[in-house]
Amino acid sequence: MSTRSAAIALEEVDDALGPPTELGDAEPASELAVPPPPETLDDTGLSRSAIVDLILKALYSRGALEGGAISAILALRFGLLDDLILTLQQMQLVEVRGSQGHGREGYTFALTQAGIARAREAMEISRYVGPAPVPLATFVSWVRRQSERRRRVDRQALLAALSDLVLKPDVIEMLGPAVNSGSPIFLHGAPGNGKTAVAERISRMASDTVFIPHAVDVNGEIMLLFDPVRHERVEDAGEEPAHHILRRPAPHDTRFVRIRRPAVIVGGELTLDQLDLQRDHDTKVYHAPFQLKAVHGVLIIDDFGRQRMMPHELLNRWIVPLEKGIDFLSLSTGVKFSVPFDCLPIFSTNLDPTEVVDEAFLRRIRFKIEIEGPTREEYADILRGVCSERGIAYEDDAIRILFEKYHDGLGIAPRGCHPRDIVDQIEAASAFTGEEPRLTERAVDLAAKAYFLITARAQMERQAMESEP
Repeated sequence: MSTRSAAIALEEVDDALGPPTELGDAEPASELAVPPPPETLDDTGLSRSAIVDLILKALYSRGALEGGAISAILALRFGLLDDLILTLQQMQLVEVRGSQGHGREGYTFALTQAGIARAREAMEISRYVGPAPVPLATFVSWVRRQSERRRRVDRQALLAALSDLVLKPDVIEMLGPAVNSGSPIFLHGAPGNGKTAVAERISRMASDTVFIPHAVDVNGEIMLLFDPVRHERVEDAGEEPAHHILRRPAPHDTRFVRIRRPAVIVGGELTLDQLDLQRDHDTKVYHAPFQLKAVHGVLIIDDFGRQRMMPHELLNRWIVPLEKGIDFLSLSTGVKFSVPFDCLPIFSTNLDPTEVVDEAFLRRIRFKIEIEGPTREEYADILRGVCSERGIAYEDDAIRILFEKYHDGLGIAPRGCHPRDIVDQIEAASAFTGEEPRLTERAVDLAAKAYFLITARAQMERQAMESEP
């Protein structure tokens, strides 16, 4: 493709992408549908040569295959492929090795020596073998139809999602509008108070499903989007295996995968280059960055401020996506293209926000919510819930011991994670002794001593220094 035609293609994508979708711009839910299966080769949006290359590479990498198996690998109905396979036979690139059942779909096809040579040439360009990619413009169109900004959360849904957490009422009142806005959320506060837990539960709130393509065609390059590690696939009711379902009209374009709205979590391992396309030099295909894999869902940047890149570098990279809802990616050729930034970013940090990022960044994140440490009553509620979950009898005396000796006694600030961790210690000790775990005074004290040892020493040293004249 020439540089001029490439530019035109990308302009068409930008036209499809359009301006950032505001809450009122999304299509009504009643107009939503599944991606329709292509009726003709032209409907795939791909060139015939691109599909031919996929057929040849499938036969090269998998060996002789039945027509139905080729159809399943490419996620295209065999009726769309048969004329191309027949042409490959006439060109003596493919031959028939046998047949089973009725029709050419049951024929076993294999490469000839000339076909092997042609397939190797295709492999030199790209080693991708799998579902035929979806054109970038088609992907963009379906992102708009299924936008994350469609979601609306009411109080009952939010309370249900956070039901196993003990949070202050103000946090609930701030989280609801934040989620409904679709704007970035900044969760901050001391470590161990549940910031990550809150972010994860927000991500699980969506019970609906969306469609994303296995792969996307960008100017003839392949970008892999579906990630079985980060995406939970949802099968259609009564769906048959691919090699069966493609023998009759499919319920949707099977180049797309139905998934639950995703939750992608990245932490301190995040680097600046991971926010752009990652090209595999062996397979010569691109892997979509984290923010694109989170499309339609939630992107959690955990431990923000502790990444290998400086916070301002992330700000500079995402300043346009956060404001405009559009991200820009680059191919190794230098060609840039735009994609929707359609996810809910949640930044979580236990550092002082004013020391991590500047005012400009904080201004762009309208919802900044502090997750504070629990009061004594909230601490007791957390411990009571952990005990109920583990089948351990709750004792009020455990709270007295922990606060008198450690939290009040040594000045150790209570955290939301402490009750769970103390119970973990007690269960580990009971496994060692062979006794049932109980919140006895000795069990609680031993667990706390082991758990708070380093912190307690530091506190005692601080108190000793403060008492010196």
